[in-house]
Amino acid sequence: MPEPIDPYVLSPDKTKEPPNTLKNRFKFLGPSFILSASIVGSGELIATTTLGAKAGFITFWVIIVSCMVKVAVQLEFGKHTILTGETAMQAFNQLPGPRFGKAKWSVWTVLMVMVIKLLQVGGIVGGVAIILNIIAPAISIPWYAFSIAIVVALMVYRGYYRYIERLSLAMIGIFTLFTFASLYFLSFTPFQIDWADIWSGLQFNLPKEYLAVAFGAFGITGVGGDEIIHYNYWCLEKGYASYSGKNDGSEAWKKRAAGWLKVMKLDAIVAMLIYTTVTAAFYLLGAAVLHAQGNIPEGYAMVETLSAMYTESLGPLAKTAFLIGAFITLFSTLFAALAAWTRQASDIFGQLGWIDFSNFKSRKKTVAIFAWVLPMLWALLFVFIKLPVLMVISGGIVGSFLLFLVVYAVLHFRYKRINPIFKPGLYYDLVLWLSILSILGVGVLGVIKLFGQ
Repeated sequence: MPEPIDPYVLSPDKTKEPPNTLKNRFKFLGPSFILSASIVGSGELIATTTLGAKAGFITFWVIIVSCMVKVAVQLEFGKHTILTGETAMQAFNQLPGPRFGKAKWSVWTVLMVMVIKLLQVGGIVGGVAIILNIIAPAISIPWYAFSIAIVVALMVYRGYYRYIERLSLAMIGIFTLFTFASLYFLSFTPFQIDWADIWSGLQFNLPKEYLAVAFGAFGITGVGGDEIIHYNYWCLEKGYASYSGKNDGSEAWKKRAAGWLKVMKLDAIVAMLIYTTVTAAFYLLGAAVLHAQGNIPEGYAMVETLSAMYTESLGPLAKTAFLIGAFITLFSTLFAALAAWTRQASDIFGQLGWIDFSNFKSRKKTVAIFAWVLPMLWALLFVFIKLPVLMVISGGIVGSFLLFLVVYAVLHFRYKRINPIFKPGLYYDLVLWLSILSILGVGVLGVIKLFGQ
């Protein structure tokens, strides 16, 4: 059923008093589910598990810290969304700097990054296609790639927020059960994990030979630049900004905004708990199964290798179960990414003056078109390039640059556009700066490593 109300328009008739108890705040969560479905995909299933294979348990703490420390930047972005009602690109279009046509340099930068990151999501399409080919090899990988593109397009092109939220929650439940089931079944194999292994990874030890691995883990886990930007759209479509209403300076607005900010903060924390827990589980799988064997596979070959480990001890059904779980985990990334990309691309086109983003019908039509065009481009790129690992890595590198832009925007929000009523305290600022400096430090080291080779 179409949603008749435009979630991007703030009007007095849409304001709603915020819940005043923790129990009732949980009833208004939602953006966290979509964000978690997007995050727990290629990075966690493929890259995180491979990193565990390289370093073993000793850098387990790096994974946990990397997931937790970035949430402050996400919170600041969400805070700006609720207090202003601006979309991500509307906010970016007000950053200082030159304007080219109707849009600022920042909007054009995001557009260029999106074009390059088509490769990354194309690599994920390829990963899903490869998994399906392993399960049923009678159909070729290219056919699977285009079939996946069609399926995800059908799921998203008319999907409104409520539908996307519920399906994301369902997929989160499935891949969380899958992950912990995988950990449980390790106890029946030679690769079982004991508490001493986990404790050894929580000692904050970082041997020099694993320094590069640790920085790589920090860069790919948790929220990235994409997810922080996408969180804006889900907060708007959930209704946090419209429930708060326009800033009219009244006491009623201040009270509503403060209440919905509490809901958003809880939502962001729930997302962090979900993706931190699942990411940690994937890391432990890699550390237990692959590191113990000295087997460090490349990219998507990890899926076949890891499933084969289970087959040795639990029989051929274990491999099928693992592949199905891996498929759902990666597919959740495609689904949530496409839903977000359609919004972001339409928002960019609106800021460039190519469509009327404020017109509900025009925006819906553009979102539907992108829902078909983007997955077909992803599939085409994979079929022609045929290097899914390289495609994912290239997108990850570009994502580092996007994080710099997100950090710049957050600093602008905090120090140039903050409403004095909601100026944060010293503790909040300390946590925010820890998050910012961590992101910048890893990003700079990544760039140095990239161009130093």
